[in-house]
Amino acid sequence: MSLKTMDGDLETVLRTEVEEGRLLQATLSQPRRKDAEVARKVSVRPIRLKDGLHYQFERQLGNKAYHDNLAPAAAKEKIARLLADDYRQALLKTPEADIQVLISKKGKPALLRGAPTSRAAGTASDVPSHNRTKSYILPEGEPVPFLEALGVMTPEGKVVKAKYDKFRQINRFLEMVADVVPHLPQERELTIVDFGCGKSYLTFALYHLLAVKERRDVNIIGLDLKADVIETCGRLAGKLGWDKLKFAVGDISQYGGSEAVDMVVTLHACDTATDAALLQAIGWQASVILSVPCCQHELFGQISQPLLKPLLKHGLLKERFAALATDAVRAQLLDLSGYRTQLLEFIDMAHTPKNLLIRAVRTGQAPSPEAVREYEAFRDFLSIAPFMERNSKESFKNDR
Repeated sequence: MSLKTMDGDLETVLRTEVEEGRLLQATLSQPRRKDAEVARKVSVRPIRLKDGLHYQFERQLGNKAYHDNLAPAAAKEKIARLLADDYRQALLKTPEADIQVLISKKGKPALLRGAPTSRAAGTASDVPSHNRTKSYILPEGEPVPFLEALGVMTPEGKVVKAKYDKFRQINRFLEMVADVVPHLPQERELTIVDFGCGKSYLTFALYHLLAVKERRDVNIIGLDLKADVIETCGRLAGKLGWDKLKFAVGDISQYGGSEAVDMVVTLHACDTATDAALLQAIGWQASVILSVPCCQHELFGQISQPLLKPLLKHGLLKERFAALATDAVRAQLLDLSGYRTQLLEFIDMAHTPKNLLIRAVRTGQAPSPEAVREYEAFRDFLSIAPFMERNSKESFKNDR
């Protein structure tokens, strides 16, 4: 790993990476002294407990392992204290870099930054739960009216066995939403559009999280092309008394009900319908975008690269590669449009192959020349002309 001296002090790095929940892993090593109470090393990893993100510290003394679970602020203080008193070295892994901390004999830290040895999409807020059954946003055994109305739960709060996968999917979706709620406007009504809402399990869940649990003022519109489905969802929203959850027959590219939208959700929109939804969200400057793509066919007929012939000559491999390339392009174009984008596993592959979720949070930052060149080189290497770039009203190179 190539390392470079980085700017900033240790306190700032720990506050940014640990206290703000970005640390993926840390290892403290090289004890300052031989002491029966000082382990050879201390490992730190993020876990999600019932009351939110924590960091688990693990040290091995003899044949026994000791664990401490600390909230981010306390974890930051403990790492700083261990480096001040017990250890000379630490390696902090973050999504963007590996940061090596070296403590001199006089106690002065030196910080070295290198490319991540294993890139991980997301932040510590995306880690799996330490005890998933205890940390569901919608816990088992607690009656939830909309889940009962949708046939997922009994009036007593028991999850219907045949709907347990759906129950898990709903909770996984709400976890991903909960992580980005702080990026939504705080002091006004939120407008959210869910394109291709279908039977609207997740649309109802979203309203429940924001309007019922978080007590936010929200206006959610579910759009779908199937009139009978929309009619059923509208009746259910009325039955629940959710007057700010509306459903309409329509296409997001034709939707003109709002001049500004704070959050766009598009789940399993087929092929370039996902791209059209992303472009609409960019045009609205939506604070948050959540998209689960489906049926990525567009680039399959475009990709042409002789160097990849051993891969592309096999239809099955080409189809999978084209799907991955499509989502890589979408993520990069969102980044170039002023978003910070993550690709996350939506639900376990055992339940659905369409398990990738694109989550983007608006930063408003203009793209760097390097990022633009990186995208253009990838696009040109594959000889592709992506829908989002062809149909954008503005150049992705422009400030937004």
